[in-house]
Amino acid sequence: MIRTIGLTHNDEFIFDFPLAEISTHSLKWYWVDFDQPDTDEELMLHSVFNFHPLAIEDCLHRLQRPKLDYYDEYAFFVLHSLRHDDLAAEELNLFLGKNFVVTFHYEDIQELTQVREKIVHNTKKWDRDHVFTAYQIIDQVVDHYFPILYKIEDHLNEIEDQLSPTTVHLSMDYVFEVRSDLLRLRRTIFPMQELLYRMLYSERLGLTSNERAYFTDIYDHLLRLGEIIEANRELTADIRDSQLSINSNRMNSIMMTLTIISSIFIPLTFIAGVYGMNFDYMPELHWRYGYGIVLGVMLMIGVAMGMFFRSKGWLRIFKS
Repeated sequence: MIRTIGLTHNDEFIFDFPLAEISTHSLKWYWVDFDQPDTDEELMLHSVFNFHPLAIEDCLHRLQRPKLDYYDEYAFFVLHSLRHDDLAAEELNLFLGKNFVVTFHYEDIQELTQVREKIVHNTKKWDRDHVFTAYQIIDQVVDHYFPILYKIEDHLNEIEDQLSPTTVHLSMDYVFEVRSDLLRLRRTIFPMQELLYRMLYSERLGLTSNERAYFTDIYDHLLRLGEIIEANRELTADIRDSQLSINSNRMNSIMMTLTIISSIFIPLTFIAGVYGMNFDYMPELHWRYGYGIVLGVMLMIGVAMGMFFRSKGWLRIFKS
């Protein structure tokens, strides 16, 4: 599906016009959105816009790293939108020319729908150009990163506040999952920082000082996101160190208790070993069922000791 928006020289917006009419319309600027395009629509990247084959190849072969490439008449952006449910990255390709914005994506990206709705419902107030539209798209993509990181940060703070010997093993599984999620976010956000940095400090886009101020705001947001990621990674490392410390303390306590028990039975075992319990007059010596009874008693003692250790929480040590 292809969605289009254009602004005529009479300052009137037109919507959903065919691409074949771009040359016939007298437009100040236009935005073409290739939303989950089919094969025929993919071909229009070359037949209608004549984009560079390398840029088209990046659009068709997912998933590229966020980047910015400059061509003669336009700049090509590869952006990442993140799904909130599984943190999967969805590629968003954006072409920014002298009077146009072209977006291309294979997945439904809500950020683009939100920008489009802003234009549709505020046509009288939307007196900006295509560069401002590109800013709105990138800004929406970056702003959607914040709820993901804030949710992770809140959960980590809750774990840190509730960390105790009885909950540490339950929380560590989640902590390792969070570290994996943070690594995935890092692979998106840090390249996005580099992209905005190149955009701000390059003269090839010809940004005005006012336009540069808008994109600087996005860059500041990305820096803040990077700081949140690093802070959360440090927090997970602190929780991991706390878990190791708690386990070490609990192990020391358990070993001390077991050492005391062993120390009590060492002299008793020594005496029994020296004499071998070889006396003429011993109770139960000629019991017919004595062997079975002894095995049963041994089993009961083993089960009782296992239940005792479990009630004390000692068995958890060996699970981690």
